[in-house]
Amino acid sequence: MIKLTYCLRRKPGMTWEEFSNYWRDVHAPLVRERAPVLGIKRYVQVRTQQNPELHARLQARNDGSPVPFDGIAELWYDPAERGAGGEAARAAARELLEDERNFIDLANSPIWYGEEWEVVGPK
Repeated sequence: MIKLTYCLRRKPGMTWEEFSNYWRDVHAPLVRERAPVLGIKRYVQVRTQQNPELHARLQARNDGSPVPFDGIAELWYDPAERGAGGEAARAAARELLEDERNFIDLANSPIWYGEEWEVVGPK
């Protein structure tokens, strides 16, 4: 399996609650509907806990690291199925990107494909 990891920052002017609600209640159902054609095997949303004091301590621990992301989206794919959806998959991907423009600061939200290397977990 390969995994797409997307570190999200909300659009400027949007509250964290507005961002979180939109991501969960509007965007997630769109991803769920399009998952089969896109070959998505698993989709997880990780929301940053709203604890400014803890985040300040974690940033200080890391010598003043950047402000945390608002959330992380994780999507798993079978590499053997990549590209199998053809034009339908490209259309679905365009639709999701268009919706992302409603709540994500795209220019400040890194995205990449990677491979998981489990270090601790079930045997």
